[in-house]
Amino acid sequence: MSNYNYGKIVAGFDRDQVIELMKNTLSDFRLNHCLRVEKQAIALAEKYDVDPARAGLAGLLHDFAKERSDQEFINVIKEKNLDPDLLNYGNAIWHGEVGAEIIKDELKIQDEDVLNAIRRHTVGSMRMNDIDKCVFIADYIEPGRDFPGVEEAREQADISLYAGMIAELTNTINHLVDRKQVIHPQTIETYNYWIKKGA
Repeated sequence: MSNYNYGKIVAGFDRDQVIELMKNTLSDFRLNHCLRVEKQAIALAEKYDVDPARAGLAGLLHDFAKERSDQEFINVIKEKNLDPDLLNYGNAIWHGEVGAEIIKDELKIQDEDVLNAIRRHTVGSMRMNDIDKCVFIADYIEPGRDFPGVEEAREQADISLYAGMIAELTNTINHLVDRKQVIHPQTIETYNYWIKKGA
């Protein structure tokens, strides 16, 4: 992995210091996942001529708030006047959109490309740019992942960001349907938009 100076994006950002902070708030499993996603996001960004520093920083921080309490997320949703429909979901959704607000406050990150990639890594968006796509895909295909469909998703990501994103969305929706789980409307919206739009 190339060494990127995240301090150019966030003044005074100290990666080592932030990782120490994450060690105190995340399990070893989750922290190692974040480090792998950082590396995978940078690799995708370098392959597809996307800003690797922003992709890497968002990849590192994408699950920063993942293991916070439900009550903390609920408090942030209410205090920040976020979409009240978020209250109908849980951590799987909250740690992206609400987590970005926690990251903004605790780490003083204001860069919207980084924050949006974190917001959008759970359910996607019709407005996803290539940084968003790198993080979205990296979270799904990082080397520690092992589940049905991940190898196909890795192969598709090697073709293009678009192909990798569609493979992930398709697999995720199929998985949720098979398990009879609720699908967030934005996931369906994202899938429909990008399928119609094409590469």
